[in-house]
Amino acid sequence: MSSLTLDAEALYNELLRNMRLLVGAYATPPHLVGVASGGEWLAQRLQQDLGLVGEVGVLSSSMHRDDFSQRGLASSGKTSLPFDVNGAHLIVVDDVLYTGRTIRAVLNELFDYGRPASVKLAVLVDRGGRELPVQADVAVARVALPASQTLELARAPDGRLSFRVQAAEVR
Repeated sequence: MSSLTLDAEALYNELLRNMRLLVGAYATPPHLVGVASGGEWLAQRLQQDLGLVGEVGVLSSSMHRDDFSQRGLASSGKTSLPFDVNGAHLIVVDDVLYTGRTIRAVLNELFDYGRPASVKLAVLVDRGGRELPVQADVAVARVALPASQTLELARAPDGRLSFRVQAAEVR
C-alpha cells in the first residue's frame, strides 16, 4: 500500500466544512486545541479560516505517554492552553488517529489543567487499528495501512499540507 496518495489540502477543505457545522452547534464558539505538531498546524489554520477569536491551545502527549520510558520527551511540542479550561467547550484537533494512545495521553494532559465542559475530537484521517476505545467526532477520511507503515502530515514553508507514508520505526 505504499502507493497510497491522500490529498491533504482536499481533506483539509472537507474538515473545514465539517468544523463549520460543529462549531456552529455551540452557543458560544468552542476553543480549538491542536495535538502537537500536525494537529497544532490544523487547529491554527482552522482558527483563522473559521474566523474564531483568541489563541489556539496546544497539547503535548509527551508526559502522559504509556511508552514514555522508551520515547522520552521525543520531539513533541510543549502544552500551551492560553484560556481557562474549566467549564470550557473544546475541540481537540489531530492529523491522524490510529491506536488512540496519543489521544489518551493528551486527554490526561488536558485534565491536568482543569475540567472542561465538553471535549470533541476532529481528525483528518482515521486509520483504524484502535487499541483503546477512542473515536473521533469528525474524521474526514478512513484508510487502512499495515502496522509497518506510518502516515504523517507535513507542512511546506508556504503552509500547504501533504501526507507522507513511511516505514514505521521499530521499537
